[in-house]
Amino acid sequence: MKRLIVTGMLLSFSMLALAADSARNEFTGTYKITMTQTPAHPYALGANKFGDLVKERTKGRIQFKVFTDSTLAKGEREMLEGLQQGTIDIYVGSTGPVGNFSPSMLIVDIPFLFRDNDHVDKVLDGPIGKQLLADVDKAGFNGLAFWENGFRHLSNNKVAARTPDEAKGLKLRTMENKAHMLAFKTAGLNPTPMAWSEVYSALQVGVIDGQENPIAVFYTSKLYEIQKYLALTGHVYSPALVLFSQKKWNRIPKEDQEIIAQAAVEAGIFERKLNRDDEEKKLKYFEDKGTVVVRDVNKEAWQKAMQPAFDEFARQFGKDKIDAILQTR
Repeated sequence: MKRLIVTGMLLSFSMLALAADSARNEFTGTYKITMTQTPAHPYALGANKFGDLVKERTKGRIQFKVFTDSTLAKGEREMLEGLQQGTIDIYVGSTGPVGNFSPSMLIVDIPFLFRDNDHVDKVLDGPIGKQLLADVDKAGFNGLAFWENGFRHLSNNKVAARTPDEAKGLKLRTMENKAHMLAFKTAGLNPTPMAWSEVYSALQVGVIDGQENPIAVFYTSKLYEIQKYLALTGHVYSPALVLFSQKKWNRIPKEDQEIIAQAAVEAGIFERKLNRDDEEKKLKYFEDKGTVVVRDVNKEAWQKAMQPAFDEFARQFGKDKIDAILQTR
């Protein structure tokens, strides 16, 4: 009798395990990835890679569709609000507006915080980056990985902008980001927050004089058609985030969550390399199209002009956290 009971229990456990496994294997989902950038931008190419990895590893049960050019929402703030509400599934975009939802993320947008790409990778792939990703949970997002937009540079139609004095008074489009806005204000410029979808036309008609963005954005958005100068200030490094709506994420089986999270990290390695490898070629292309690429920027002058903003955010976040980033080797 005892043997029959034990056998029956084992069979029950086996059936439950099989049922659970079957339920996981039967889980399917199609999720939308949204972004402001064009299909040619590294964001979109990275998102396609991300989708291919997940589709392959789940044997097609989970798939992603990529929506570029602000198709699902006008700007990044609206996309992030959609993530919170569960009306948008996945966001690939800048960290800039995320700081309005998860204040600790603002730290990465402090001017002249990162030395170079190697420094970036060690910080964002290490304990500091992992903590920043964990912090976004409180805002209703699930942080999967850091990708990148790259070091930001300043373009405009009036001056070469080698120094802040030369650029003083320029009406410059920025993201709705306190760190960026304060940095340019202290440097003597006129920062003007604006949704990315409105920028090209605003530059065309002269509502704004210029904008600041990484080289990839200048290229994919064809700003070389309407901007005379591109000054390689490198004033801020702009990471990108892959965020999943927490409401949608919590419905996915744990095993599939692990597949998706790992694929986001691997696609991020691909996306960063792609972004960095093409920069010099793009700069040459801009010059061929008539844009003056200003390489002899006085970075020390820009850094000194933005120092008050650096100091203000160092006080806000704590010197120890800033030092932890600066001292990462």
